Amino acid sequence: MMKQETVEVNAGYLIILTLIAISIGGLVEIVPLFYVEGTIEEVKTADGKDAVRPYTPLEQLGRDLYTKEGCYTCHSQMIRPFRDEALRFGHYSLAAESQYDHPFQWGSMRRGPDLARVGGKYSSAWQAKHLNDPRDVVPESIMPGYPWLRSNDLDYSDIVAKMTTLRKVGVPYSDDDAGYQANVEKFGEKVAKTLDINKAEDNIMLQAKKGNYDGDPSRLTEMDALIAYLQVLGTMVDFNQYDEKYFIDFR
Repeated sequence: MMKQETVEVNAGYLIILTLIAISIGGLVEIVPLFYVEGTIEEVKTADGKDAVRPYTPLEQLGRDLYTKEGCYTCHSQMIRPFRDEALRFGHYSLAAESQYDHPFQWGSMRRGPDLARVGGKYSSAWQAKHLNDPRDVVPESIMPGYPWLRSNDLDYSDIVAKMTTLRKVGVPYSDDDAGYQANVEKFGEKVAKTLDINKAEDNIMLQAKKGNYDGDPSRLTEMDALIAYLQVLGTMVDFNQYDEKYFIDFR
């Protein structure tokens, strides 16, 4: 039997055995993936449509601002399957919920709370006040303020290019009638209309006017977009329709 000392002092043995160990570990991780139908949970609405949809143009612009401002460095969007996390943040995050995220906002660094299910937890007025100066609503907050979001007009001149690019990596935005009809079948007509690249700018204005996220209906600001994004996080899946065992089957 080969002694450990022999391996440690012989670079050739060490390299070969290390490669064998890595190969075995890789095979254990990779081979099972060839025998599963998918790792993304099947989540449907009450009428049988896909519950998780791509972001609307306004929400996507808000997500870009979220990334640009570095919000992900302090807030994760990944609730782990632990009791304490579920009690604080809600049901653990599903793979389905981030299938259209490029890149996804997972992580373990939390200087602030996880935001995977922040949508609807607070009003848009609260979010606007919090983004302007967090200590107005949470006195002990260490989060910096982002007052410029309210004063900066939202630039959506490149939204068509952004949606077209995301379409190339698998996000089902539509740019023709065939794609639109496919989205109607998959998500329903109401959602399909918001995913039409050709109507992106109109959809931005419609959603911003209806949501009035920053409280100023006379302007379309970066704060409108960021709050629209925050308010959709974690709202697509109705967990009351499923018991815990349903999602375990996908793990």
